[in-house]
Amino acid sequence: MILTTSKQRSQNEVGSFPNYREGHITPEIRFTIYMVLAARRWRGLLDEHLRRINQSSARMEALAAIMNAPEPKAQVNIARRLRIEGPTLTRMLDTLEKDGLVERLPDPRDRRTKQLRLTDKGEAALEEILIIADDLRARLLHGYSEEKIELYNELFEDMLDRLDHGLPAVER
Repeated sequence: MILTTSKQRSQNEVGSFPNYREGHITPEIRFTIYMVLAARRWRGLLDEHLRRINQSSARMEALAAIMNAPEPKAQVNIARRLRIEGPTLTRMLDTLEKDGLVERLPDPRDRRTKQLRLTDKGEAALEEILIIADDLRARLLHGYSEEKIELYNELFEDMLDRLDHGLPAVER
């Protein structure tokens, strides 16, 4: 992998493809590649360990979102919080409800809406999931300073905000 800076790009080239085709990876491209690969690998590792207790990272995310969501815990709000489509969450909730981990309760203010709540069994499952996730996270982040972790938290928070609310215009 040949690394080049953005300044090394030809003034006549539009976009990164010509450089990418030649094996010239800019720090920005490398950053996005590593970000995607790290997220994918983290999720795979977590799923590998959670399968041992018949759980998954997707189930962990749904259970945690329901537990930590502010009231009202409407299904549409949980889908938004997880950044997934409603039908995707509906399928997940069907499974979680069948397994006795989540309850769908009628909303007294809107009979078309269901409120979500973890059952005692759901809270116990999430606790067991988080014990595994906590161990893996501690091992992954071992040796990183709190300052470095906070810096990355700020970076990812800003990136998520930009992705959720619109990317700024940039002159090329």
